[in-house]
Amino acid sequence: MFLFYMHQLMLEFPIFILQRRILVTGGAGFVGSNLVDVLMQQGHIVYVMDNLFTGKRKNIEHWIGHPNFAFFQHDVIHPFFIECDQIYHLACPASPPHYQYNQIKTIKTSTMGTLNMLGLAKRVKARLLFTSTSEIYGDPEVHPQPETYWGHVNTLGPRSCYDEGKRVSETMCYAYSQDCGVETRIVRIFNTYGPRMDPYDGRVVSNFIIQALQGKPITIYGTGSQTRSFQYVSDLVRGLIALMNSDYKGPVNIGNPQEYTIKQFAEMIQGRINPNAPIVYKEASVDDPKQRRPDISLAKKVLNWEPRTDVNDGVSIAIKYFKNELGLTNEEEKAAIPQVWLPPMADSIA
Repeated sequence: MFLFYMHQLMLEFPIFILQRRILVTGGAGFVGSNLVDVLMQQGHIVYVMDNLFTGKRKNIEHWIGHPNFAFFQHDVIHPFFIECDQIYHLACPASPPHYQYNQIKTIKTSTMGTLNMLGLAKRVKARLLFTSTSEIYGDPEVHPQPETYWGHVNTLGPRSCYDEGKRVSETMCYAYSQDCGVETRIVRIFNTYGPRMDPYDGRVVSNFIIQALQGKPITIYGTGSQTRSFQYVSDLVRGLIALMNSDYKGPVNIGNPQEYTIKQFAEMIQGRINPNAPIVYKEASVDDPKQRRPDISLAKKVLNWEPRTDVNDGVSIAIKYFKNELGLTNEEEKAAIPQVWLPPMADSIA
């Protein structure tokens, strides 16, 4: 098994003196499992809850059996009881094919799931960090998007089950904070990529890289003039931990302000992997935002956070990861990929 960038993650993260009991919902998923790796390396007691709809057991299996780790295959829409100090609430399918697969279940995950986690936080006096999304800005009429922008969202479109679920979850966090004194933090996550992404989750980065590696046409939906900003997963994890342990409640944008048109990004992948791969255009997706770039002024001010990984560098790692996932690496290439990097498992805090 490969933890492609564990050495990089641990160089970037502080070591906490205080050991905490931390629950991560959606902890077997792409972002959640990367977060779990860092929390475990910092010496915390980590509980992962995941129903494995989009999460994968293999993402966390290297921690199973560790005395500071426990995994619960459980759906967040059902009540869950555990003693903990912090809750990172990430549970919710995040790619359009996944959250549109069962729109009602997606809504339940965002509403009932968030209510359950806020109720748990209230009972055990834990701090809860809710992972919201840049999708709450909808098809924005303000660019770049600051946290003060209220958004431009269609409540009746195919993306609304996800967008509106996240918006109401932010409201729930506000209400529990105001009425019940629950310590909440809200982060708005922009497009993220890196190791442990599902190769077939339908997102731009995975789509383009997989298509190019498989010798298929690179597919753009729409004209390709729509813009996106892409952040590497270790930057996001660093932002999540910084916000959780700060005095600022949020919301805070965490994303990379490097902005690309979809066409530019497709051409980047094409040039890196297969210059002969054709780029084809298909009908635009419904409610597809025309532009998306975070204003991260607030994150810089209150968290001293900004992305450290350039898109070109991050994409290189992502290509190696997907190439290995598809079984396309030769022996020489496999030898160049970092092996599992885990320091000795000490009883004391790492």
